[in-house]
Amino acid sequence: MTYRSPLHHRSLTTCSSFLPRNLLYGARCYSSTPSKPDASNPRPGPAAPERSQPPTPIARSAENARERIETVTEKVRSSVSSLTPRENIYNLPNLLTVSRLIAAPVTAYLLVHDHYTWALALFAYAGITDLVDGWLARRWKQQTVAGSVIDPGADKALMIILTVTLAVKGAVPMYLATLILGRDASLALAAIYYRYASLPAPKTFMRYWDFTLPSAEVHPTTVSKYNTFLQLMLIGSTLALPVVTGSSHGLGVLQGADLHQAMTYFQWLVAGTTAWSGLSYAFLKDAVTILGSDEELKAKQGARGRAIIGVTFGSLVAAAVWYAVNDDDEGTTEPAF
Repeated sequence: MTYRSPLHHRSLTTCSSFLPRNLLYGARCYSSTPSKPDASNPRPGPAAPERSQPPTPIARSAENARERIETVTEKVRSSVSSLTPRENIYNLPNLLTVSRLIAAPVTAYLLVHDHYTWALALFAYAGITDLVDGWLARRWKQQTVAGSVIDPGADKALMIILTVTLAVKGAVPMYLATLILGRDASLALAAIYYRYASLPAPKTFMRYWDFTLPSAEVHPTTVSKYNTFLQLMLIGSTLALPVVTGSSHGLGVLQGADLHQAMTYFQWLVAGTTAWSGLSYAFLKDAVTILGSDEELKAKQGARGRAIIGVTFGSLVAAAVWYAVNDDDEGTTEPAF
């Protein structure tokens, strides 16, 4: 009878536990019974891919830089697509406006050198172009932001320069020149305050002069519109007076009439409308509209702006009255021309 060792049925894979360590190398163990797969150690499949090495600091920095560049590029593209195209300011209406702006000092130069006819002709050119440039801009749809700023600036420059020149020449009395110039100075001072007070934060120099950020709106009063027309008529009549009275073409009726007395009455009328126009901005609350949502703050800012006009222009009106009274006491002097 054949003797079978109890170890015969044991898997021969355990031979490693019976063989010396130096005999294990090169030895091959076989199992006499088929081995069951071990659920805890499944049969290895195909070799797994090698795990990628973590990126180096240089590679990580390069990747971050690339992402930042893509982000900035996308922002620039979106900003460029939303930009408003530039205005074409090189058009005929703006050219006429600029020519009127240049005509103001040239007219004053002609007055100083007693070229009254040429000065009157240039003033007439300025008045005509003031009507034509606006009509052309509306008809040809060439309104521009630059034109809306230059046009009233040219009118004010013409009025201020000619008023000063005529006052120096003695053709416009001192009290009237004080009212005309003082009204514009008071409104300009109030405009500076209105702009600074109503400008949304942050209040910087660049934002102050950035007129794409509206903060207040000015609504010219009715008397102010009439006053501007009367002032231009007064300047034109004053320029025409020496041309008419000095003409040698048989204007006996005009020369015999008391044109200087008529001009005096006209000056009083313009002085009254100028004072009324300036003070209207100090009393009318709807003359200036401050933009914003804080009604209490807007009310305070409006009251301060009106107070600035009232105090400054009110003082100038008092000074003009003093000039007018003293001028009447001393007697009216003949103008230089």
